[in-house]
Formats: sequence, C-alpha cells, structure tokens
Amino acid sequence: MANITLKGNPINSIGNLPKVGSKASEFSLKTVALATNSLSDFIGKNVVLNIFPSVDTGTCATSVREFNKQAAKLENTVVLCISKDLPFAQARFCGAEGIENVVMLSDFANGSFGKDYGLEITNGPLANLHSRAVIVLDAKGKVIHTEQVSDIVDEPNYEAALNAI
Repeated sequence: MANITLKGNPINSIGNLPKVGSKASEFSLKTVALATNSLSDFIGKNVVLNIFPSVDTGTCATSVREFNKQAAKLENTVVLCISKDLPFAQARFCGAEGIENVVMLSDFANGSFGKDYGLEITNGPLANLHSRAVIVLDAKGKVIHTEQVSDIVDEPNYEAALNAI
C-alpha cells in the first residue's frame, strides 16, 4: 500500500503503482459519451495516464488543463485523464474549459481500474477515490514511468512524465 497524505495528513491506497518495465493491465472505462474505451484501443501510441480524485478540485483541474496543453504538442501519444467522476461531470468540465486534446475516462461503474492499479484510497475523506498518480506507457503497453504524488494536493511532475516518452 502506498503511504500518501492529504494536506499532510496520512492516508493510504490499496496497493502500489505498477512497476516500471511491467506490462500495463488492460482496463475498460467510460468516456464522456458513455462509450467504453479500453487500454487496447491505444496500442501503438504512447499513453500518459493522468489519474486523480476528482476534476471538481483545483489541483485535479489544473492537471487536466496542463496535460491538455502539453498533449497538443505530443506525437503518437494520447493522454488519458482518469477519475471516478461521472462522465457528465467530466463532459461539463471539458466543455467549460475548452479541453480537447486529452481523453477523459471514468472509473465510476465498478472502480476496477483503481483497484487493479493500486490507486483506490482506503481511508480519510477521499476514501474510495483514486490517488493522484501518473503512469506512462510505451506504444506496446509497457510501463516506462510512474509517479505516485506523495500529497494529493500537489501537482504531478509534468516534465518527468513527458520526458519519459
């Protein structure tokens, strides 16, 4: 389990991020149009998984905005922004913010992505949501970079994630 904090207060996730060099686990998540996207839909492209508790919080919204800005410059790369927010909330946010360069995906239905990737928070006020993390995959689905953000209110290291590609 990962030892993380929320504003300095200890909380935990159910596991640890996948190891660099491992093959990423398949997943199926809902899009803002209520379709299903799976990891296998993106094989052949580098994939940045920007994972966070809720797009309705300041840091989470900032990470989506920043990755949206960076994604426009990336070749053969897709950024997947993943939370347990309902697809309707994700769509509302993207519409209001002009977010067009990332793919918003929701783990609301059963939370299996958060469990499989060790991201589900087990205690504290954000229990059952995802911890803030970034996982970068190469075009074959191999994990090439991970970051478990130690305090949920902090932004991820965008530069390290993008330099891994």
